Amino acid sequence: MNSKFFKIFTSLLALLLMVNISTSMAAEGNNPSIWKSKKPQQKIDTLKYNVYHGKIVDASSKKALMFATITVQGSNLATVSNSDGEFLLKIDKTHPAKNLLITYIGYKNKEVAIASLVSKKNTIRMESAAVPLGEVNIYPHDPEFLMKSLLRKVKENYSTQPNMMTGFYRETIKKNRSYVGIAEAVVNIHKTAYTNLQNDQVQIYKGRKSSDVKRMDTLLFKLQGGPATSLLLDVIKHPFTLLSEDFLANYNYKLSNITKINDQLHYVIDFQQKPGIDFPLYYGTFYIETENLALTSAKFSLNLENKTEATKLFIRKKPVGVKVTATSANYIVNYHQQNGKWYFNYARGEIKFKCNWKRKWFNTNYSAMSEIAITNRSDENITKFKPKDRFKKTHVLNDQVQFFANDDFWGANNTIEPDQSIETAIKKLKRKARK
Repeated sequence: MNSKFFKIFTSLLALLLMVNISTSMAAEGNNPSIWKSKKPQQKIDTLKYNVYHGKIVDASSKKALMFATITVQGSNLATVSNSDGEFLLKIDKTHPAKNLLITYIGYKNKEVAIASLVSKKNTIRMESAAVPLGEVNIYPHDPEFLMKSLLRKVKENYSTQPNMMTGFYRETIKKNRSYVGIAEAVVNIHKTAYTNLQNDQVQIYKGRKSSDVKRMDTLLFKLQGGPATSLLLDVIKHPFTLLSEDFLANYNYKLSNITKINDQLHYVIDFQQKPGIDFPLYYGTFYIETENLALTSAKFSLNLENKTEATKLFIRKKPVGVKVTATSANYIVNYHQQNGKWYFNYARGEIKFKCNWKRKWFNTNYSAMSEIAITNRSDENITKFKPKDRFKKTHVLNDQVQFFANDDFWGANNTIEPDQSIETAIKKLKRKARK
């Protein structure tokens, strides 16, 4: 591997979800006032809502399908399955909803009657929507050549002009199955052209947070970079982490299927790290539109066979006496087509850790998640942000978000609901903005 690009890869990968871990003084009783802080309202009013827990899996392999979309038909209510394929959905008992619609890339859409669901342990099985390879004129036969062709067609398929975007960003920290920190923000984004090597810029417009320090017990996790580093998951804009030609030689590629996404045929390319490379790389799946060879979605995970080296990529600092091990790192990025061009639309990353204190019998599991969705885009009035107004990759949203709080802006939805999907929160903000 070229040493120059090895260093670039290392620095960018480490920024995708960098975590600071420190000892929580509040847990040791040194700051009693923090115990009185308002906690996230996670209880659900079962008198008002029907609540459904379930899991989305592949019908054949029973493999969990992460980030599947579950929508209540005829409404704006939706949620997304987590990295274990699990979901939670609340439906107002007065809502006339009758069916759920479950969608997932590469699978047939599935309708499920709400009346057939129980409150817990619903398993929804999805069937593949693969197109038989014999019915399609496959081009090319070499999947690695297909990847190189994708990179050479970036100018044709993606915007060569800068854009101004509005996005909704959320990050959460969980200890075992309990949320212990949540922050979210409406952000302005100066998105540079895909042919421009300059980084995108982020400005926090409005934000809020909620944290339960008491539940953190002895550790305090913080995500570094927030929405600024989430934009690095735009693998077309930042190919060094996954797609550059310098790294193609480190992967094995396989054309595993052809599927339809929004009535467009897509190549399904699976990839994994080649044997003999001792540095942790990725494995996952690319979805490439067959007509123009545009990457429209990517799902990938970090290879954790070498857990020690993989963990070093994420942990910036940690207290003495605790061993931290990364147990999973999963990512997804989606693009949206408009007027013949593809634009960055959604990204999510989730990493899980196991923390083992010396002289303690039990391990504690933590997970850190960040996601960003683009809610508006314009190619007019393009302006860069002043340096003092930019949210930088070294910033921590949870530390700075109080400077952007505005109760009037968030309105009646001031409680952050950790099980609420980002799409639902976006719709609420749009309704508030129209008033």
